[in-house]
Amino acid sequence: MSRDTKEGVDFSSKVCSGKVFGVIGVCGIVGNLVARVLMDNWYKVVGTDIKEENNCKFKYTLKDYHSPLYFGGHPESFFAKSNFIIPPPSLPEDSEFFKTLKVNSQKGKYEIVKVDEVINLIKPDKPVLCVTGTNGKTTTVSMLKHICSSAGLEPTEHGFKHLQGNIEYIPPLQCRLKGDVAVLETGTFGKPGDLKFMVERSRPDCGVITNITPDHMQDDQDFLKYASIKGEFVDYLKDRMLIVNGDDPTVWGLIESRIQDPEGVITFGVDLETDIINEKSCWCGRELPVNETISGMGKYDCPCGLENPQIDYLATDIRGGSFTLKTPWEVLTVKIPLMGLHNIYNTLGAIAAAKEFFNLPLKDIITNVQTFKGVPGRLDYIGEYQGKNVIIDYAHNPGGVETVLRELEKIYKPLAVVITVSSESGEGGDRDILNRSLDNADYVIPASYYSRKAADNFMREGKPGADKIILTSQYPDEFKKRTLGANLEQITRGLKTALKLDARVVVCIGEAAFTYREEIRRIIELPEGRG
Repeated sequence: MSRDTKEGVDFSSKVCSGKVFGVIGVCGIVGNLVARVLMDNWYKVVGTDIKEENNCKFKYTLKDYHSPLYFGGHPESFFAKSNFIIPPPSLPEDSEFFKTLKVNSQKGKYEIVKVDEVINLIKPDKPVLCVTGTNGKTTTVSMLKHICSSAGLEPTEHGFKHLQGNIEYIPPLQCRLKGDVAVLETGTFGKPGDLKFMVERSRPDCGVITNITPDHMQDDQDFLKYASIKGEFVDYLKDRMLIVNGDDPTVWGLIESRIQDPEGVITFGVDLETDIINEKSCWCGRELPVNETISGMGKYDCPCGLENPQIDYLATDIRGGSFTLKTPWEVLTVKIPLMGLHNIYNTLGAIAAAKEFFNLPLKDIITNVQTFKGVPGRLDYIGEYQGKNVIIDYAHNPGGVETVLRELEKIYKPLAVVITVSSESGEGGDRDILNRSLDNADYVIPASYYSRKAADNFMREGKPGADKIILTSQYPDEFKKRTLGANLEQITRGLKTALKLDARVVVCIGEAAFTYREEIRRIIELPEGRG
């Protein structure tokens, strides 16, 4: 998906009753959203797409609208009905089609309008909150939406099935759809300008930062340069409301470096002592020891002066999914139906946002948190096969994998993990995922081509823990489809290998496992695990 980079001129004075927007590309993500944003805000729309109707992937999102749609091409009748034409931002301006649009525009048949001009025309008419961070965004956003919905507030939804929708034009357009509040997940590919682009167009008055870890970095990236991209988020929101994980030294260091008086920043964290100490790069350049609660977070104190801030929303007396919540106003008991300390962090961020930004009663928030069922694909129990619990988890980066396995290991022994990942961070990420799996599981089955490649190197080099690696009978073919790391055949082979082991739980990690979760369910339901 490409994007417009030039702000359009104000044309609001030209938009009046009876004028019609013609949206090209309603089967694509941006065109589809633009059409719905316009219609939700009472503008007249006609849509077109070169795809045939039966191949229009997102047609279901338009079923409750009654605007004319043309499929299989762009008929003259579409242009004849349109006063404004909105081409997709991915359409190159030097393409023959765009040149034709421009010629007809110069002849006065219609006016070409960019997506950014629509964004400038239609301002968000509701409270907007953005959530960013390396891990935990999806759960925090989903929980916060659940809290809002339970309080009678309708969150905006982009409406695309099986699409995370946290990049480029999706969040800015989503917050302009119908709804009472907008809770937006905002991600980044690690490129400067990513977050700036989204927050400037989404216009949030509140932001939540869950954490910053090197899990999405490319091999050749510098961590602090990567982390500084989140500074774009801080810069926009520093005079508004920021809610951050105070247990993350990278997050808090970023806050202190960007905000002159950080006392107004709202913090969340946990009171928990562990014996796990790992180092994380401090903004001063030192390697900072962190007494970790989960990967990259915990207690820290650097000679440069960076240390844990006073925590506003603090979880203490943690026992499984139960904890005592200490806030500036009151102390409450919280019970969440989710597994893992990482979900306590996610819960704290959601509670703080619901109280501080949406101004909901704290007791109601706690009640609604307790009815949240979680996000599909996150520690998702699939079923049982011959006494073995089978779980899938979307974890696809080193920190996420470590967090999931560390939590499962506390409950289940022995533990087997099937890796279906091809890391976004390349070879280094694949090695790190394998290494952390070996540290936290009893058996590791590399099902994807790239995890198998990393496993081969581990065994050849005689790395510690390499004896835990269990190989499938057939070497996986090279496969990578965007962020999907394994195909169904490879997952099936890895799962069947794991089901033969002496393990209490088999966890399949990665987007591929999540994508094929129903197929995994069918495999374990068949006699003897035959699929």
